[in-house]
Amino acid sequence: MYEQSLYSVIEPIKINTIKRLNKAKKWKYGYDKDSDVIVISKTGQIGEVYSIQNLKIALPPAPKKIQKGEDKWVKQEYPKELNRIKTIFDWKDLPDSFKNKWHGYIDNEFTRRDEGFWFYNKGVPTYITGTHYMYLQWTKIDVGAPDYREANRLFFIFWEACKADVRCYGMCYLKNRRSGFSFISSVETVNQATISSYSRFGILSKSGSDAKKMFTDKVVPISVNYPFFFKPIQDGMDRPKTELAYRVPASKFTRKKLLTNERTEELTGLDTTIDWKNTGDNSYDGEKLALLVHDESGKWERPDNILNNWRVTKTTLRLGSRVIGKCMMGSTSNALDKGGENFKKLYNDSDVTKRNRNGQTRSGLYSLFIPMEWNFEGFIDSYGLPVFNTPNKPVEDPHGDLIDIGVIDHWDNEVDGLKGDQDALNEFYRQFPRTEEHAFRDETKNSLFNLAKIYEQIDYNENLRDSNVITKGSFSWENGIKDSNVVFTPNPNGRFNITWVPSVNLQNKQIIKNGIKYPGNEHIGAFGCDSYDISGTVGGQGSKGALHGLTVFSMEDAPANTFFLEYIARPQTAETFFEDVLMALVFYGMPLLAENNKPRLLYYLKRRGYRGYSMNRPDKIWNKLSTAEKEIGGIPNSSEDVKQAHAAAIETYINNHVGVKGDGEYGTMYFNQTLNDWSRFELNNRTKYDAAISSGLAVMACNRHLYRPVQKIEKQPLNIKIARYSNSGTFSKIIK
Repeated sequence: MYEQSLYSVIEPIKINTIKRLNKAKKWKYGYDKDSDVIVISKTGQIGEVYSIQNLKIALPPAPKKIQKGEDKWVKQEYPKELNRIKTIFDWKDLPDSFKNKWHGYIDNEFTRRDEGFWFYNKGVPTYITGTHYMYLQWTKIDVGAPDYREANRLFFIFWEACKADVRCYGMCYLKNRRSGFSFISSVETVNQATISSYSRFGILSKSGSDAKKMFTDKVVPISVNYPFFFKPIQDGMDRPKTELAYRVPASKFTRKKLLTNERTEELTGLDTTIDWKNTGDNSYDGEKLALLVHDESGKWERPDNILNNWRVTKTTLRLGSRVIGKCMMGSTSNALDKGGENFKKLYNDSDVTKRNRNGQTRSGLYSLFIPMEWNFEGFIDSYGLPVFNTPNKPVEDPHGDLIDIGVIDHWDNEVDGLKGDQDALNEFYRQFPRTEEHAFRDETKNSLFNLAKIYEQIDYNENLRDSNVITKGSFSWENGIKDSNVVFTPNPNGRFNITWVPSVNLQNKQIIKNGIKYPGNEHIGAFGCDSYDISGTVGGQGSKGALHGLTVFSMEDAPANTFFLEYIARPQTAETFFEDVLMALVFYGMPLLAENNKPRLLYYLKRRGYRGYSMNRPDKIWNKLSTAEKEIGGIPNSSEDVKQAHAAAIETYINNHVGVKGDGEYGTMYFNQTLNDWSRFELNNRTKYDAAISSGLAVMACNRHLYRPVQKIEKQPLNIKIARYSNSGTFSKIIK
């Protein structure tokens, strides 16, 4: 059975604190630093706290009385008497008795727009934000009224948190195709623009024509179809092509205004506009925006670059250090070299668990991924809930059609049918991803190695992600005494990922020869390392240090031909990295093959007395090594022969031990970060692939016998000539 993990209800705040502040209505909309939660409630009170992609969001408490209905979302009919009123000018001319009759209704709609709405859904009290309410109740899309979906509820809650958090510039949403993002972002644009003064709202897409189409086909019709009490008076054409300008506001109808019949022309104009721009790195440069909608941001192809554009447009959303606008960015991803790689970097830089000292992510955005099974057309029941598994009996969708197969089974059937065409399969994964790995799949033709096998392994690993195959942790010297024994401690913030720990009798195994320390488990496996020499880099963007451990086939109690350790990190100092590497070598008792063009690590090992752990380059005999190579070991990365041998080593390992093997079993390479590095590896641009360099050296170290040079022995030909003599005459003479 499928188990959802899209969100969870958590309890990060003491219940007494919640009760005390709820009683005094002290909770303020926005980021609460003391409790480290984002409050989206506007009532001064909070209820449940959701964790959505590690963002902690405090919802308003459920009211004591929730409007009874059909136990699901049902759009309320717009009263016919009000439907005849088109503008606030028409309203002004109506009698006070009519206005008094509908004041409560209109006032209530403004409250729901601002604070959100509660209803029962399948017996569960359910909260939707004000923007979500506007989407469901007052928006007309291409199919009519939108359906309620649980996935959209969580999306809008996450978005409301992005708006409330003063540290945040908005969201970076990784989505599946046909999830409704263009309409949702258009709704938010109109919703915010119609209540904002002196503001500008902008739209960008993968091309100028796409941005224009979104403006004319979505934004403008949504605005036109708003009820009169939400709709300001437009300036210019009813259906503009380039700019939608609001001059007279949609003012909340208070009882005072109803009774005094305040003149519309005396109201202050909004002076708010919505427009779109052609796609380009400098689009909206120098502007000040209240909201920027970035549609199809994962599909910006050269020469346009979403990263460059975001660096520019980010400044349009702030004044100094104060964030004054938000960005709603969403897209599926193209192949990596067609804009996907830049979007992937932006998405990864938006991880809410990785913040600077100002509390902001590297991009300033917050990343959100909703798997396709949550929001796939045709597999949402009448309650807006996904039908994950094939039901025992068909269930109805919102339109009364029957759903007789679960979305997971349907997706698996599609995948099975495309396994013979890897590029088509990867395109399907990108369009309808169940994991972030699926969303950023690349084209097989761009890979140096067998991408089909790499992705087979990645898919297999994704299915194991909840089975604790990988343990994250740290190494340390026992009792803090250096050069003693090393211990491993599980730690969710550790820099090491491991899949195998040797038995106690194999841990810290060491051999002393002539006073020099050597690893005692050289026959079990070896390490490869891509090191670095300089602790700090300009902008902090230097490559990371990488370390990989790999076993060989042996008679010991160890998994054969398995990468058991992955370390990809850049600690604050190079010495911290060197010490991490040393402790791993000592704990596993295995040698290391490292690049010697960055020699500080190797000198560090020698200085600490561990020169015996540093392997010499396997492709040369001792007498052919340089003086430096004899001193510290290692192998250079500048030689073309070494580069070719390194790539061939990875290729051989992938073909033999990754993905589905000849016996039908899957390989035991569980580190997806390294697998992804292999998938993108470029032979002529190796420097940015730290994991590939490190893991390839580990493969070479474990197969060092294959690179051992064969010495040529020159043999002198034997002279086996027999002398012949002539016996004629008195003396014998040699015949020449």
